[in-house]
Amino acid sequence: MEYSGHRERLKNRFRKEGLDNFEPHNILELLLFYSIPQKDTNPIAHRLIDSFGSLSAVFDATYEELMSVEGIGANTATLIKLIPEVASAYIADKTSVGTVLNNSEKLGQYLIPKYIGARKEIIYMICMDSRCRFINMKKIGEGSFQSAPIDPRDVVKFALYCSASTAVLAHNHPDGFAIPSNDDLTATKQLYDILKPLGIKLVDHIIVADDDFVSLADSGFFNNL
Repeated sequence: MEYSGHRERLKNRFRKEGLDNFEPHNILELLLFYSIPQKDTNPIAHRLIDSFGSLSAVFDATYEELMSVEGIGANTATLIKLIPEVASAYIADKTSVGTVLNNSEKLGQYLIPKYIGARKEIIYMICMDSRCRFINMKKIGEGSFQSAPIDPRDVVKFALYCSASTAVLAHNHPDGFAIPSNDDLTATKQLYDILKPLGIKLVDHIIVADDDFVSLADSGFFNNL
């Protein structure tokens, strides 16, 4: 069939050039080859872009939203949702134990990929040694600080398990504004107070919004604690 030749040409183009010169629908078309083996995926790729408005919005769509697009079945929706998760895991894995995260820029660039595709607030805690070298990271809450308060026992257990000397709190604002709320500030002080008696210093709270972030340490918030 004609589309089988087109598939091979698109695959060869990717092998030679990467994705730099691909249109968004071509990227999706190529991806869909691996979940839709016997059909022209070009119209489906166009429908996805038309439905959600951009390539990133397709990957950010929920499983149910993807399934509502004509031509998208369970396997394809799962594959699409897998991509941002794999991208996040790949980038996070490149920050191995011992990587120095000793300023807000390094922390922000490490954390932004963790929130790719996140549509709700996710709270992380990073444990580090006295030189701010990465030890481990754990999700300690989901939802806003108001709706998903941090469990102090979970925080203490993780910090002691890591033998941490310093720590960083992080969460995202899915609405796209990295401005700290009163709940964010209150939660930061609570975590600071929980860790201090253990000899562990909370050195920053990074708030991520899309590809931007705010550091409470840079704002001077920790000077008053």
